[in-house]
Amino acid sequence: MDSLHYANADSYTCQGVHVHLNSDVVDINPEGKTITVETPDGQHQDSYDKLFISPGSAPNVLNIPGLNYDHIYFTPGRDWTGAIKQRMEEAKKVVVIGGGYIGIEFGEAISLANIDTTIVEFGETIIPTYLDKEFTETLTSHAIDSGLKIKTSEAVQQILGDEDGNVRGVVTNKGEYEADTVIFAVGMHPATDWLDGVVDLNPDGSVVVNDYMQTSDENIYAAGDATKLPYGPTGEKIRIGLATNARRGGAIAAKNMIEGNKYKAPTINGTSGLRVFDYYFASTGIKDINLNLIQEEVESKYVEEPLLPSFMGNGENPVGTLHMKIHYVKDSHRIVGAQFMAKDDVVGPLANSMSIALTAGWTLEQLATADFFFQPEYNRPWNYLNVLAMQALGDDYTFGSDTLLF
Repeated sequence: MDSLHYANADSYTCQGVHVHLNSDVVDINPEGKTITVETPDGQHQDSYDKLFISPGSAPNVLNIPGLNYDHIYFTPGRDWTGAIKQRMEEAKKVVVIGGGYIGIEFGEAISLANIDTTIVEFGETIIPTYLDKEFTETLTSHAIDSGLKIKTSEAVQQILGDEDGNVRGVVTNKGEYEADTVIFAVGMHPATDWLDGVVDLNPDGSVVVNDYMQTSDENIYAAGDATKLPYGPTGEKIRIGLATNARRGGAIAAKNMIEGNKYKAPTINGTSGLRVFDYYFASTGIKDINLNLIQEEVESKYVEEPLLPSFMGNGENPVGTLHMKIHYVKDSHRIVGAQFMAKDDVVGPLANSMSIALTAGWTLEQLATADFFFQPEYNRPWNYLNVLAMQALGDDYTFGSDTLLF
């Protein structure tokens, strides 16, 4: 686990950053501008001129009986992940509770290790905050064919254990599943209880920050999973727990702490992607599940297109299919979201391109005739994004063709 880091204490020390490991900040005194630090050797205080906090998030815990049995784990978190990895050396039947981004990641990885794995999801579909139903139906079927069991629309009611204190099963409103290991992946919440009274908190527990990542105390700045950033499709601040958001927010906060409040928090679109068995997917902005965030009327268009010209395929390697969907404001045609899925990693650049278009306030008309390069080995004469916008606009923007032949 220790090797899976982009940076470590040594790499920071080389840049002049003093790192104190095994040190928990247990209290902040804004008036005295001091922090109380707890280490294996006891507590001590340090002072500050400016303070940056990134309290992060903690796993949600369901209020159900049976959580006291052994071999029950919660995600995310470094320590939990390490414990789960070690447990997989002995596990035979695993139930993952939660079919979101993290639950799917764990479920796939454990299934690929040839361990009997079942995902139990309360909602109607898996990963609904990243993909709409048009995609998840295909993805779910593919995951099941690949050996992963998926149960949707089921509410977990109880965890069962044996007389030795080990977990033995999961009970839902629709059935019972045998398990020697249970992993909860049911979301996260800001880990900010200890900050109540130190800085202002939002109703959801996240830290209140202004446009410069400054908290209610002028000498304390914050960023990461426990803060909100402006959401591109709406302009309103929301909380999306992604490493990219945390990195940008932290960098902006640091610049403002040093130079004064010169730099505003970046706009985010929740752009993210994942590979699930043979499928890659990526999405940005609005999906069906969060349409309520936009006050305007929003429409969408789902399209399936060949990845390459037909002559590039053959019997053994046929041309694959790209699944695409775009959300846009009905009256203005302003783009507010897009999703992509294929058995090819082309989807990442597409989602990134759409995130830029979304932030720039592009319309369908602009995207329909935007300039993209073409080579048969890579794409088609009309780029996928051109096609997606044209299809959303309808007959007037297919330039006279009933079907885009190439």
